Amino acid sequence: MTGSLYLDCSNGLSGDMLVAALLDAGASEERLRSVLASLPMAGEFEVRVNRRTIAGLDACDFDVVLAHGETHDHDMAYLHGHGRAHEQDVAAPEHHHHHAHRNLADCLAIVGTVAMTDGARSIARRAFQILADAEAAAHGTTPDQVHFHEVGAVDSIVDFVAAAVLIDDLAPRRVYAAPLPDGHGTVRCQHGVIPVPVPAVVNICQQQGLPFAHVDVEGELTTPTGAALLAAVGTCFELPAAYTVRKVGLGAGKRAYAVPSLLRVLLIDDAVGDTGHICKLECDIDDATPELLAYAAERLRTEGAREVHWLPVFSKKGRPAYQLQVIVVPQDIERIQGVIFQETTTIGIRHQLMDRTVLPREESTVETPFGPARVKTVTLPDGSTRSKPEFDDLAAIARREGLPLRVVDAAVRKLI
Repeated sequence: MTGSLYLDCSNGLSGDMLVAALLDAGASEERLRSVLASLPMAGEFEVRVNRRTIAGLDACDFDVVLAHGETHDHDMAYLHGHGRAHEQDVAAPEHHHHHAHRNLADCLAIVGTVAMTDGARSIARRAFQILADAEAAAHGTTPDQVHFHEVGAVDSIVDFVAAAVLIDDLAPRRVYAAPLPDGHGTVRCQHGVIPVPVPAVVNICQQQGLPFAHVDVEGELTTPTGAALLAAVGTCFELPAAYTVRKVGLGAGKRAYAVPSLLRVLLIDDAVGDTGHICKLECDIDDATPELLAYAAERLRTEGAREVHWLPVFSKKGRPAYQLQVIVVPQDIERIQGVIFQETTTIGIRHQLMDRTVLPREESTVETPFGPARVKTVTLPDGSTRSKPEFDDLAAIARREGLPLRVVDAAVRKLI
């Protein structure tokens, strides 16, 4: 898409609410089901997409039903165990089925096997890493030593993969969000009674710089899965001064609180982003490993940088070095500079505001013998158009079908 996403999470945010809202906003259910079918545990669950009415509003409901019949209200428990109660300490039924206790490496390995685009895979991997970092801080251990409970279970892996696939399918220029509602009270878990917001959510917000908004509502409004996904897509919490709404999606939650359990997603045309003004951030680095540089580039792209380039240069004293060039929109300068300082060894960043000329463009989907593929079309000054298939979709098809990329590319280009 040529626009952006705005997540109005004023009433709460969880993984299943996000998936439902994205589907309602137009993300491809067909693409989602195709990807979920490639999960190693695909035979252990069923995905149901239905409509529900909440507070008089029609919303999409996304549910994962496991083979043994359990439904989807599991989001909070993965960090703290299965049994829980609401804030008045009314005991909830214990869950006695046995979920796999997977560590971070197990979850990342599963993501690596799924037939999804590289962009979606990057979002899912980062969400798992963010969650592992938060749980490690909560339990006084390291991310690689964390053993997930429900997040390593089938239904929670589906949440992470599904949200990543749908965000990548919509391909927003950037993601905006309202501050996360904190809620208050306590919840009972395997380890006892803990406060709301739960420790994992607080740690994610602290580590990733996500803002809270205080709301006088008793209950767990923001779940760790929702917070981790929000952080993974490089969310901006300052809306542009002007925008138009292209489409609205409503995602239904599973819990009943004093406010309707709804997440609203707006597909917007960002007036600021269309002005043609960009900024180039630049720095020279001569004391970092290739692994660090590669990760920094991946993180910057995930956080919303338009372009990330590494150029070989010679720095002071004749040292071989790399020059990092990052293209961002003006409102993202401060946030992206923070990522550069966090992920590289540089102690200074040059920045230069620039004008640019951008051709009008749009994205569509074509049906191919291998399934749907996205196509980008630009309009030239003379009115003619030029189209090309989305590389990530071609790569995903090639891997799934076991075909050379050039064969898939040629077949899709014949259809556009």
